[in-house]
Amino acid sequence: MSYYDDSASAAYTNPYGNHTVVDTVPADMLHLIDSHWYGFPPLNDMWYGILAFFISVTGILAVGGNFVVIWVFMCTKALRSPSNYYVVNLAISDFTLMACMCPPVVINSYYRTWIFGPTFCYVYAAIGSLTGCASIFTMCLISYDRYNVIVKGIGGKPLTTGKAMLMILLVWLTSAAWTFAPFFGWSRYVPEGNMTACGTDYLRGSILDQTYLWSYTTWCYFMTFVFIVYCYWFIVAAVRNHEKAMREQAKKMGVKSLRGDADAQKKSADCKLAKIALINVSLWFMAWTPYAIINIAGLTNKEIVTPLFSIWGSVFAKANTVYNPIVYAISHPKYKGALYQKLPWLQCAPDVPEDDSKSTASTTTTGGEEKA
Repeated sequence: MSYYDDSASAAYTNPYGNHTVVDTVPADMLHLIDSHWYGFPPLNDMWYGILAFFISVTGILAVGGNFVVIWVFMCTKALRSPSNYYVVNLAISDFTLMACMCPPVVINSYYRTWIFGPTFCYVYAAIGSLTGCASIFTMCLISYDRYNVIVKGIGGKPLTTGKAMLMILLVWLTSAAWTFAPFFGWSRYVPEGNMTACGTDYLRGSILDQTYLWSYTTWCYFMTFVFIVYCYWFIVAAVRNHEKAMREQAKKMGVKSLRGDADAQKKSADCKLAKIALINVSLWFMAWTPYAIINIAGLTNKEIVTPLFSIWGSVFAKANTVYNPIVYAISHPKYKGALYQKLPWLQCAPDVPEDDSKSTASTTTTGGEEKA
């Protein structure tokens, strides 16, 4: 029985004579289906229900949470610093991903197949690639910004609004280059094994598919991972050396701590924000690693790639868009204050007042902005 269109399924004859996950796929999508998927029976309806429920919940949380981040940052003058533009760009990317990609997955889960035709399959996959690349490249910018502030210190160039905007533009242009390459013949976009979403073709195995996926994975996953690890390696080393120097200085002065010093407090706040960024980066890689594993498995050992196996990439990647608003809401002092001011009903209990110097971490990279 077809969940989409009986006439479409009637026009299709399964060449393998068995019941497969492909049986409900409309006829106009069959040219995009790899023969690999004809070897798997239809997924249990339970999995489609779980997928639809999970994507619906994460979609509501992610769209709402990221919209609030964008709204609070852009409507609060004190938060309009170059460093925070990177945070807003990350929220825009996550918001776009979930707003555009969740409804199709939920609808397709109801019909147990992709029902929107080949063109929207290409568009859907392109949006996922564009926003996914934009997110990780923005994470690289956030990591380098923290590296510039904490490791280079006064020797580093302050981030200006113009430079931040230029880097954000470069992020989207680079992401677009990788996204639109399949439209010009360098690989292609096809339905994934569960037939509810679309992505890059990791099963066809042509030289164009292999070169694109290996290049894409290397540039957008491995190289960026190495870059972020490099930044945080030196950030951790700088923090450790700073703390050691402070302890030695306090010992010489015969005091317990130098934390009363304003500069020390500012450095401590910078380190705290670096930890927040590190958490976000870790969560991002936890979310996108399943997709990398699926792509590499499709290229090297496709026998282990099943329709159910292919679901996890989409699930983990979309769950990532919920993390960032939560992390910044509970950990960014000035953002949290502005959020509670605009939406006081979100505050469960009043915060203990803290020194204002500890809430300046998000603007420490903008020392020269007012002069620029």
